[in-house]
Amino acid sequence: MNKYVELIALVEGSTEMAFVQNVLYDYLFTKNVFITPILISKSGQKGGDVKFERVKRDIEHHLKNRQDTYLTTLIDFYGIDTKWPGIDKASKQTTPSMKAIALNEGTMAKVKELFGKYEPERRFIPYVAIHEFESLLFSDGDILADRLGVSPQEVNKILTQCGEPENVNNSPHTAPSKRLQNLNPRFKKTTTGIAIAKEIGITKMREKCPVFNRWLDSIESLK
Repeated sequence: MNKYVELIALVEGSTEMAFVQNVLYDYLFTKNVFITPILISKSGQKGGDVKFERVKRDIEHHLKNRQDTYLTTLIDFYGIDTKWPGIDKASKQTTPSMKAIALNEGTMAKVKELFGKYEPERRFIPYVAIHEFESLLFSDGDILADRLGVSPQEVNKILTQCGEPENVNNSPHTAPSKRLQNLNPRFKKTTTGIAIAKEIGITKMREKCPVFNRWLDSIESLK
């Protein structure tokens, strides 16, 4: 890619907003991508209640508003709307990669159906974090443990059980953010979480998180 491109990221909440602004922006800038995070409309609702009916209005607005920009999403799989395109197929999959493929294909198909005249197949990259943004923080167990003030063994036990960061699973008790709060009740997503993300770095996250890595591959291929 030999020119700068502008990418709008529709983000679920303040944590994802901070991650894009404070961690992802500088990384993508070196790849000739300017990324601008925008909160999904009516984001005053609690996280984990992201409905496609709400998001599709933002998708249409940004695809329609400027034809020279690209659009992506940064939304958590944990707690996603049960009517989200592709969710039924995704829920039957057993690996993070297969869940992501089902969701991305379902989302893209619906967006093409609704807004095909705006070239979403060229300009839109759907991304749903498996299972939450906080999964990325498990990419380096030593850094995570140090920042949380716990032993590396406690973090590594979770990774051993789950196999990889994006497989840290999806329930009110075992979702990544819940596990982090159990390790340290003072953990705050928008402060501690972002500080940990900056220390780990995007490169390490890409090494450990295949779904996240494929998302960035797609972004870097924009022209």
